[in-house]
Amino acid sequence: MSIGFIDIIEYVGTFAFAISGIRLAAANRFDWFGAYVVGFVTAVGGGTVRDLLLDLTPFWMLNTSYLICTGVALAAVLFFKDNLMRFKNAFFLFDSIGLALFVVVGVEKTLLNGFPFWVAILMGSITGAAGGVMRDILINEVPLIFRKEIYAIACIIGGLVYWLMHSLHCDQILTQLSSAASVLLVRLLAVKYKISLPLLESSSQEV
Repeated sequence: MSIGFIDIIEYVGTFAFAISGIRLAAANRFDWFGAYVVGFVTAVGGGTVRDLLLDLTPFWMLNTSYLICTGVALAAVLFFKDNLMRFKNAFFLFDSIGLALFVVVGVEKTLLNGFPFWVAILMGSITGAAGGVMRDILINEVPLIFRKEIYAIACIIGGLVYWLMHSLHCDQILTQLSSAASVLLVRLLAVKYKISLPLLESSSQEV
């Protein structure tokens, strides 16, 4: 079976998202099995929701490589544990890489199955963000997407960049890379310059 560039993007995204989940699990003192489960759910959660909404068999059920990829991510965290835990931005970096690459995977798979672009942009955002929501719930934290950080907006921007470049008939690989880069850039700029959406606050002080 030949591997295309989009497959490479998906595997790298799987590895990056699994790392983000496993590292967070390690910070919360999960055991190896628990860390693997969190990493796997983080890596495949968004794609699973996407495939179910598109009436497809979840992608990881057709190929064992995603289970193996998560295992490799767990081994990497165990081997480089001290460096990863010491590196303050490790979680942000791997989470952002996974987010950026999975937006591209979600958009492209949706289009390949004949859905319109507005659906593809939504599915790209779900592919990128839903796994992180599941990860945060398992870790017992408020999901990152619901906090004031720019997260889902970055996914939407990435989908729009893909749509624009596709409409201009740009090279496919360039389109994929540009879409992923736009998600990553928005995340980086938002954190660097502390750009965020306004919080929805109650007018009453009562909870």
